[in-house]
Amino acid sequence: MRLRIATRRSPLALWQATHVAQLLVGLGVGAEVHLVEVDTVGDRRPEVSIADFGGKGVFVKEVQAAVLRGDADLAVHSAKDLPSLTPDGLVLASVPQRGDPRDALVGRSMTDLAVGATVATGSQRRRVQLAAIRGDLEFCDLRGNIATRLEKVPVGGAAVVAVAALTRLGLEDTMTTVFNVDEMVPQVGQGALAVECRADDAVLREMLGAIEHAESRREVDAERAFLAELGGDCRLPAGAHAQSVSGALTLTGLLAASVVRGARVERHTAAGDDPVELGRSVARHLSGAVGVL
Repeated sequence: MRLRIATRRSPLALWQATHVAQLLVGLGVGAEVHLVEVDTVGDRRPEVSIADFGGKGVFVKEVQAAVLRGDADLAVHSAKDLPSLTPDGLVLASVPQRGDPRDALVGRSMTDLAVGATVATGSQRRRVQLAAIRGDLEFCDLRGNIATRLEKVPVGGAAVVAVAALTRLGLEDTMTTVFNVDEMVPQVGQGALAVECRADDAVLREMLGAIEHAESRREVDAERAFLAELGGDCRLPAGAHAQSVSGALTLTGLLAASVVRGARVERHTAAGDDPVELGRSVARHLSGAVGVL
């Protein structure tokens, strides 16, 4: 069986697609896997902040379109890049075992950052949480692939990067501070991979189901339901982290009232059996707490 995987061209995206290809080959079904590299608008315009693009999807739409056109059979994404709603004709068929969901600093560590030091990150979620830890910090935007981000660490400052991205590229030694999930609630889906295929491809859906990690899927489903309840493409700083251990599922969500420094930031943790209902309930609680209902 010949399978074509649509993926972005960045080194991290290629690692992710290759990892899924290896999982599929490991099933022993005689799959021959090829990568179909796709340019996305987010990659073509690295000078534009993600917020100015109008929200999520800038790294996935062209990759999804390749599958819908039949140019590829499946697509591999970072789950954090996916909008909360899947396009008609596609299905989120598999979430393999999740990587580390945490955030890290590269450059100076938190304890070594001088008063007023600059931290580079394009994420409002990261900014509001760092500002709550260190109100003296300044921030600047950060875009590009991982190598570019490491090159753009401000002098005397730091940049925030996902731990999973660094470990997958063998760059663990660049991390100077790793935040626990209580200090820095991660982005929805961070550390997880999302594999999509056409909804009517029953054979491939069954195959992709065989490489799914059940607990990782429950976590991602809960986090994506949280984001969907906030409006699908929430412009406010928001994050969520679910943990599924032996069938017990908990979710911590974060929401800030605005992107303005000093804005009210709320966290809420709850447990439940249904990932979707759990995500929705945490989102509703936080929306009421910060007054954005």
